[in-house]
Amino acid sequence: MIRVGSGHDTHRLEAGYPLILGGIPIPHPRGLVGHSDADAVLHALTDALLGAVGLGDIGDAYPDTDPRWKGADSALFLTETVAKLHALGWRVGNADITIFAQEPKLGPVKATIRENLARLLGTPVECVNVKAKTGERVGHIGRAEAIGCHAVVMVESFHATEPL
Repeated sequence: MIRVGSGHDTHRLEAGYPLILGGIPIPHPRGLVGHSDADAVLHALTDALLGAVGLGDIGDAYPDTDPRWKGADSALFLTETVAKLHALGWRVGNADITIFAQEPKLGPVKATIRENLARLLGTPVECVNVKAKTGERVGHIGRAEAIGCHAVVMVESFHATEPL
């Protein structure tokens, strides 16, 4: 059996914060603001995985009202979610990620983000795709006020005797 999940996240850009996307620090004068490290890529991907198996969303699993998640590395959200899926008999089949950012230009780091996401998901790199789109100078993305991400995942069920 397979299931598909979709996730989205957006955070505003501000000076004084680090910019982390897909678990990769990116040099930029502004970073994303949020309760955790505000990694919009890992948040969208976590949301998509939770949705694929009917476990709600990232706000249910890791609420921003919980002080445990203040400043947290969002890789924790993703790896814990992948572990939950495995415990329920699901594994990641593939993930398709679209990052929306007017700046910085993400072409030079897309491959690094892709490799890190594959590692965090425990899946071959060829099963992960990362795209970057600008806002064409329209809206909050286009004015470089925010960065957003949309993630789509396919998960497949496995039996406990099958290798992950």
